[in-house]
Amino acid sequence: MTAPTLQRCDACGHELPERDARTSCPACGGLLSLVHAPPAARGAALRALFDERLADAAPAHVADAAGAARASGVWRFRELIAPGVSDAEIVSQPEGNTPLFHRPSVAAWAGVDALLLKHDGFNPTGSFKDRGMTVALTQARRAGARAVACASTGNTSAALAAYASLAGLPGLVLVPGAQQVALGKLAQTLGYGARTLLVRGDFDDCLRLVREGAERLGVYLVNSINPYRIEGQKSVALEILQQLRWDAPDWIVLPAGNLGNTSAVGAALRDAVRLGLIDRAPRVASVQAAGANPFALGFREGFASPRRVKAETVATAIKIGDPASWDRAASVIREFGGVVTEADDAAILEAKAAIDAAGIGCEPASAASVAGVRRLVREGVIRPGERVAAILTGHVLKDPGVLLDYHRAGRDAPLVNAPVEIDATLDGLARAIDAVAS
Repeated sequence: MTAPTLQRCDACGHELPERDARTSCPACGGLLSLVHAPPAARGAALRALFDERLADAAPAHVADAAGAARASGVWRFRELIAPGVSDAEIVSQPEGNTPLFHRPSVAAWAGVDALLLKHDGFNPTGSFKDRGMTVALTQARRAGARAVACASTGNTSAALAAYASLAGLPGLVLVPGAQQVALGKLAQTLGYGARTLLVRGDFDDCLRLVREGAERLGVYLVNSINPYRIEGQKSVALEILQQLRWDAPDWIVLPAGNLGNTSAVGAALRDAVRLGLIDRAPRVASVQAAGANPFALGFREGFASPRRVKAETVATAIKIGDPASWDRAASVIREFGGVVTEADDAAILEAKAAIDAAGIGCEPASAASVAGVRRLVREGVIRPGERVAAILTGHVLKDPGVLLDYHRAGRDAPLVNAPVEIDATLDGLARAIDAVAS
């Protein structure tokens, strides 16, 4: 391989140059993966390089591309993500460098002693999608794209809109209509300037349409089928490993919708083991909503064939019935001793209430990871003494409507915190304080 990177079809092995703008194989229609030249450093030397960059990271207010690259928790790992990209080409906010929380109350709720919450809702647009979008929009400019497009349940569209604006490219997003997108995410997409099309259908209809349109109309597709998106999303797992000083947890648990993030975490772990960054890989658990569970159904059948369902769940970010990255994600589950489970909406909302009450909060789909941990502990799959890193994919304000509905007065559900109306008197205030303090 003469170039630092090439694109290779997962299905037939057909290869494309690094800057080719196609996001599926022209020979067979399969998904493309990036293949990078091995980095010069390995093992302790590569760990030291990444740790040195972390220590030297520029402050987030830097104005030039080189400074943004230094401050980014994605581009810190560029040898494993896009080694041929120069600082001047990078489109970055910056993103990444998100916190890894330990909250005893959430760990107790889930039933595991050492539960770590990797909160990617702290990214610039409030979700993990920024990790992939910085690389995808960087590639869009390198490939000479005239516009970028995506289908979305909300988070991808918000990230596309922000990064397209930063890159100076027109952005087009297709989202399900009929109030299927949380208002917080739709507001971001409109505010950041992307042209937003409300499609009379669900996410799967949006993705089918935008894939057909991108190919015919010559716009660059930045959904998670885009191999550069996957490379950027690898950084969440690499960051977890670095934050744990390269001592891998026993499990990484994450929500699963279109399965791009499951694929990305697996790709990162392959790199980390192959290059000697860690001496053992964690197991991977993907958690779906019970009303959008094709991957969980497939897991129970040994992934004999891809499954499709009509998705219906309050966790709109994973409300996907026909995942595009099925084969890649199935390979990750097989390779890393993984499991796929599901949580119903009641369990997801209770997990969210526990996370919110711990002072950090998350959107509903994020809470699926913690709900999944609780189920797997109760089933004996995860042992209470194991160290678990659960990924929270989105910010609490992504879907405030669901939060407010959960805590409405009169609702009978665990951890409800309904507002209390009082008279405008000191006695009324005193009674409220006594009720809280008693």
